[in-house]
Amino acid sequence: MVKPSYKKIIWAVWIFLLPFGLWFSHNIYPPQIRGNEWEILAFLIFMTVVASMPMIINGTPVFFLQWATLSVFLIFGLFFEIILVQIALIAVLYQAKLDKKTLFRLPMNSIMFFLVSFFSGIIYYSFGGKHGFDLAFNFHLFVLISLYLVSYLLLNTLGIFLIDRFIYKRKERFIKKDLIWEIFTTVITYPVGIALYIMYQYVGLAALLLIGVPFISLSLILKLYHSSQTANDYLRKTAEIGHQLSQNLYVNETVEFFIEKLYELFKVDFVFIHQVNANNQLEMISRVEQQEKLPIFSEVMHENEGICGRVLASQKSSVFHSKQDWQNVNKGYMPEGIQSVLCMPLIKNKNVIGVLLLGSKKKKAFANIKLMVLDLLCTQFAIALENAKYFEQTKENSEKCALTKLYNYRYFEKLLSDQFKELNEEKLDNLALIMLDIDHFKSINDQYGHQAGNEILKAFAKRIQKLIGDHGIVARYGGEEFVILLTNIAKKEALDLAEFIRKMIASRPFVIQQNIDDCQKIKNVNITASLGLAYAPKDADESLALIRHADRALYVGAKRAGRNRVSSYVK
Repeated sequence: MVKPSYKKIIWAVWIFLLPFGLWFSHNIYPPQIRGNEWEILAFLIFMTVVASMPMIINGTPVFFLQWATLSVFLIFGLFFEIILVQIALIAVLYQAKLDKKTLFRLPMNSIMFFLVSFFSGIIYYSFGGKHGFDLAFNFHLFVLISLYLVSYLLLNTLGIFLIDRFIYKRKERFIKKDLIWEIFTTVITYPVGIALYIMYQYVGLAALLLIGVPFISLSLILKLYHSSQTANDYLRKTAEIGHQLSQNLYVNETVEFFIEKLYELFKVDFVFIHQVNANNQLEMISRVEQQEKLPIFSEVMHENEGICGRVLASQKSSVFHSKQDWQNVNKGYMPEGIQSVLCMPLIKNKNVIGVLLLGSKKKKAFANIKLMVLDLLCTQFAIALENAKYFEQTKENSEKCALTKLYNYRYFEKLLSDQFKELNEEKLDNLALIMLDIDHFKSINDQYGHQAGNEILKAFAKRIQKLIGDHGIVARYGGEEFVILLTNIAKKEALDLAEFIRKMIASRPFVIQQNIDDCQKIKNVNITASLGLAYAPKDADESLALIRHADRALYVGAKRAGRNRVSSYVK
């Protein structure tokens, strides 16, 4: 981040320095126009085109402007070289898509390029250099031109170094990879600039067609090649991500993996994912900003409500390139500083199952190639998400009781066996098993009906689950029997907890609804429960023995002793 005071200083220096520098250059080193204003305009257009069409080398945009500026300098002199470079700079910075916060880069780079051009020209002229001369077979002038290029290169590198160090406060080295690139581009384009100058002396503006057009064509070919390579790379990564998505079995890990890959591919600033609920409303399932997972919002959105609601209704993507485009459409929260927004439906079997919302602080951040790739990714993600939901539902149905939503006895016995294995491996200190049975539950069914009995079982399970929380595992063992498994707990603490549960069951009635003569009546029913406790490894050395001993403590020690009490297994 650049301090606001620095930005103001940059603007002030630019407003003063550039007009003064142009005036000084014009008076000390007067340009030679001689009625060739149209030629100057032609070179300006040519330099602007070169600046707007960088060559893409190894994924990095490289602006080959030096050879063109060298030709302009040798033909028209320092004054016009400064002007043409400043105008071409606008084309270069346009590629960077500056916004209000980064607009200071325009005067900052303008100052740097002006100083580089100015002092490189001063050095050249100081050693006897001139412009508009016959360069053929003049070794001395070739040496001076080389000196000019070296000065230009070093001053440009120094300018970048000083900006990094004092404006951006980065601890960058003077000699780095960028300098090597600059040297490379200078060496390979130096002969092109000289050839353009010499040819201009003989054939005039036709030199731009003979040298400039092939160079621009090469830039365009390399740019198109890079675009095709980028598309192929994106498609390859998309195929890999799709394969990895299909391997995730759970919803959370599927969503987290998908978001992680979105950040890798598209460098976005936030990712919101909504799913369509049973009422055809959008509810948020994931919110990530700056790669940090944040709490989701509980509000739902309807069709045609906000950006996501419109995408839900239309089943088509929406792209906004700046804040002005989406601020009147959006409803609800949007992270600060966001410019570009992309909203895309998640479609499976021609039905929208969710909506993806991406945002970037850069304007025009989502190019067409990204839309194509993202559309493929969203299709694969929608399939993977539905498969994960189906797997979780199937797993839950096999592991949990359909009525109480607690774990069933099959899952519990497997879990207990695994816990005993850890106990034998000394990964756990102890296990406590509490078995509960609702007292006189048959009479409840006989008096109020089986539907009322089911209501009590659901409320009973919910109350126990709330009391235990994350401290243990609660399961329905069968009928009106329930079990609680606790790890690493002292026996007295387990007994105290069992007694607390017994009191909390007996102290508050359970509510049931009765339908009598087409009238709904609410009835409070008081119930009690008996509890038996067994402890491992003291009471048992294997899982089935622990269950038998807890069951014995329940029926012999609690039920036969009068019910509504807690009993511990005694050998």
